[in-house]
Amino acid sequence: MADKKLLLGLIGAGIQASLSPALHEQEARQHGLRLHYQIIDLDKAGVGTEALPGLLKAARIMGFAGLNITYPCKQAVIPLLDELSDEARAVNAVNTVVIRDGRLIGHNTDGSGWTWGFRRALPDAALDRVVLLGAGGAGAAIADAALRMGTNELVIVDREAERAEALAVSLNKLGHKGRAKAGSDIAQALSGASGLIHATPTGMDKLPGLPLPASLLRPPLWVSEVVYFPLQTALLKAARDAGCAVADGGGMAVGQAVGAFRLFTGLEPDVTRMDSHLRALVRDGR
Repeated sequence: MADKKLLLGLIGAGIQASLSPALHEQEARQHGLRLHYQIIDLDKAGVGTEALPGLLKAARIMGFAGLNITYPCKQAVIPLLDELSDEARAVNAVNTVVIRDGRLIGHNTDGSGWTWGFRRALPDAALDRVVLLGAGGAGAAIADAALRMGTNELVIVDREAERAEALAVSLNKLGHKGRAKAGSDIAQALSGASGLIHATPTGMDKLPGLPLPASLLRPPLWVSEVVYFPLQTALLKAARDAGCAVADGGGMAVGQAVGAFRLFTGLEPDVTRMDSHLRALVRDGR
């Protein structure tokens, strides 16, 4: 594959600061592979998810090898694909589309990516009762991963209560045997919880702030963040100040990128190298 040039892209809204291009292009260079990774920002183009059919058609025509998919397209893209992996079908969300012989195949590397980052940062974390804040595309993948990892009880809280309920029902149908539940109040859900997984966009540079009152954070609660730009979100700062163990969003960002790189290129990336690269990029404000 080293004699070929791969064209990849990321479709999402407000993604100009994404580190995916730098991560994928640099790792490809280490393998002697020429790779260009294009940002396709719906906000910058002034369009919404209705543009997805045209964008996917263009990607086929232009010879893209694949696309990463992020907010708000992870679920909207599904009806437009030819095939889904088991992981993507299980969580009803896609973050990676591989284009092979004109066919669009949807995958999800969010769950495996989160698991890698979580185990690396918090290997001894208790999983008795875990609260997931956010039931969107990333939240759904993480919920499934957390249950597969051995969480005894997962309480899902979302500002759209029906979305949290639907995710809990779906997860239990997947064989998680009633361990997923929907909660309507974050304070009540956190009472007696072992850990908190934050899976909403709050805390990103464009959406600063805390997703919940800082007073709810107390040890021995651990906190896992999905936002990685910045790495030190307001939530993580408040959690550290309260004495909680934390896992930043960089672990998941690297983990999901590693999975996508494998799918796109067929090559085995160097995980430690990609993690070091991401953290250097974030420190440099890139």
